Amino acid sequence: MSRPNIPSIPQDVGELMDHLAFMMLSSPTFKDKLGYFQNQNLETVFYELNEGLAQVRRKIGQQRYETMRAASDQMRTHFEADPEDANGRAREGRKLVLEMREMLSKRGK
Repeated sequence: MSRPNIPSIPQDVGELMDHLAFMMLSSPTFKDKLGYFQNQNLETVFYELNEGLAQVRRKIGQQRYETMRAASDQMRTHFEADPEDANGRAREGRKLVLEMREMLSKRGK
């Protein structure tokens, strides 16, 4: 029995860091291998990421928000281009995950 996939929007920087860690581990397709969240996919995961970025926009500042939002779009393009993790684009997407985590860790500096 599948559960409906209710979006889990990160509400603060810590939750956003957790979401990015999850993305690193479940990329490039973001499919739930255990079957609990059968509706989880690239679309839902990036929706959660982008909405989470909007939630922390004031804390991280407009410029950092815009940079991270652009990185999110670029990351999605990489993952869409390499769903089998075979041509190197997924690896490039994961590099962006790490860069975004780094940007968030420097938010107050």
